[in-house]
Amino acid sequence: MDGYTDPSVTGRTGLALLAPFGERIVEMRAWAYGGRWIGCGITRTDHGERTVVLVAQREDPTAGLTEPASWVDRVVAVTGWDTTRVRTVDWAAVEARIGTVLPRDYKRLAELFGHGAFDGYLQLLLPDTGSESDDIVRHTEWLGAFARTHGNRLWEPYVVYPAPGGLLEWAGSEQADQFYWLTQDPDPDQWPILAKEDVPDSWQRFHGSTAEFVYHLLTNPQHPFSTARYFDTHWFESYASEG
Repeated sequence: MDGYTDPSVTGRTGLALLAPFGERIVEMRAWAYGGRWIGCGITRTDHGERTVVLVAQREDPTAGLTEPASWVDRVVAVTGWDTTRVRTVDWAAVEARIGTVLPRDYKRLAELFGHGAFDGYLQLLLPDTGSESDDIVRHTEWLGAFARTHGNRLWEPYVVYPAPGGLLEWAGSEQADQFYWLTQDPDPDQWPILAKEDVPDSWQRFHGSTAEFVYHLLTNPQHPFSTARYFDTHWFESYASEG
């Protein structure tokens, strides 16, 4: 099994599987399945070691949130993300360069999570990533220049920002799905989200905030871009180096 007992496990990472055995645990591995943990491990007994298999209830990771919890709080809870290291972003400079204020909860997600991907699938475009493809400022400038040169045919019936009311891309996926804000409303917190697969005429429109969209993508199997159909637990994979 090549497993080990992690003394820092919590209710969202299989603590219920360790509770019946206390210090008798040698090792335990846990798999999430729906609302349950499936555990397989080795424990000590008076007659030596033995293998055990057990099932335990898996808590809703958002159950401990104080209401009213924000959508950002819910994304943090469902991914188990450590928010002690918050990224500092000069949003005034970023927004001046892009030419518009950005949604508040997107900025909070960018500060808390940084450069990486949710469930290995959804990657936010962020300032100062060092890559044109996932830097929101450089990508917005590049996409606008491309549309001015080649037209908006790829985005019909919409136009690309900085055209008035145009599409401003804020995320992409490993499968080349694209996620945009439609910037028609003067209040960026009211911008709807338009998403499309990498095929023509596949636009889908979503109302609600950026963090709400991310949360439902992670947790709702009926969401058109859901990762919940494939994973019972959810995570954020940081691309930042630990050094």
